[in-house]
This record gives sequence, structure tokens and C-alpha cells, in this order.
Amino acid sequence: MLAFISWIALGIGILSSIIIIVDVIRHPQMMKVMNFVWPINGWFFGPIALWTYFKWGRLKAKDNEKEDRRGRPAKVFVSTSHCSAGCTFGDAVGVPIVALTGLMIAGSVLFAHYVVEFILAYIFGIIFQFYAIYPMNKEQGVMGAIKAAVKADSVSLIAFEVGMFGWMAIVHFVLFSEPPKPNEATYWFMMQIAMILGFITSYPANWVLVRKGIKEEM
Repeated sequence: MLAFISWIALGIGILSSIIIIVDVIRHPQMMKVMNFVWPINGWFFGPIALWTYFKWGRLKAKDNEKEDRRGRPAKVFVSTSHCSAGCTFGDAVGVPIVALTGLMIAGSVLFAHYVVEFILAYIFGIIFQFYAIYPMNKEQGVMGAIKAAVKADSVSLIAFEVGMFGWMAIVHFVLFSEPPKPNEATYWFMMQIAMILGFITSYPANWVLVRKGIKEEM
């Protein structure tokens, strides 16, 4: 039964991503990196990503003529979506690397996932942040933009991984006697839930970063 639910959830996520991709092709975002952010969020947020994209994301399309009247909660949501997409991509790339190499740390596959996925999430998170910061202010130079990206993304990324890794621990130690493997739909359904929880734990961090001017509203 869980496998069936997992396939449905994954199907909904993939369909949501495809719908967003089709629309983004027709209505590209002003900030190019967001053309990748929204489809990635579609994978784990599904219908919520669709709703927020068409309600808020489309306001940032190059051909948009509507006035942007979003409040701070919506702008922080989009900022968190941007952060979460980089983390999600890094985490998703890390899973097959650990699975194919059979890597273990301290005798644990879970710890290997933690280390590899955190490193990759951090790398891709900084890349996503860089391509949000650098195009808006090229005068600071590449190194200046990288430093700003590290400053803007580090805390929010850690907050994301707290939610995600916490759920992975629950899956590994509590919910299953034999944790699902990456070649099973249930594993990726659990990952979808992990990404959602990561988004939830990252939102307050992004709110504080935006309020303090460390991170820009989006």
C-alpha cells in the first residue's frame, strides 16, 4: 500500500514539474536561475508548488505586466524556494553516489548520506545563490558574489538540512525495520517528505536573513 501511495506522490510531483517547465519555457523568469528553481520545487511540493508558481512566480516572468503586490511572507516563501531548490538538487545527486559506491561512514550508510548530501547541497546551494546575486550586481565581481552567496545561504541551508536529516533519521531508525533503498519508490517518497520538512525549517531562517538585509526578498 505504501509503495502504491509513493508512486502516486512521485507521479504528482513529476507532473507538477512538467507543467511548470512548460510554462517557464513560454514565460521565462527575469532571474534565470528561477527557471530551474520552480520545476525542482514542483517535484517535492507538487500542487503547492503549482499554486505558488502561478500566483507568485509568474509575477517575476519577463513578460509579466501585473503589479507585484506580494507581502513579505510571499517574498520570503520564494526566497526559501530558491534556497530549497539548490539543497534538493544537491541531496538528490548525493543519493545515487552513496548507493553506487557503497560508501559508509562510522559503519553507517545514513551518516554517509548525511556527509555527501550536505556537501553537495552546500555546493549547489551556493551556485544557485550566486546566480541570483551576481546578475543583479556584477560590479562586486565574481569573488564578491561568491562571498555574498556564502553569507546569504549558509544559515538557511543548515536550517533546511536540519529538517531533512531529522526526517531521514526517523525513517531510518523509527518507521521501518528495514529502511527503503534508493531503487524503491518509497525511498523517494520519504525524500519528498524530507524536502518539505526542510523547507519548513528553513523558512524562519530565511525570514530572519531577509529582515536583517543579509538576503534579498524574491
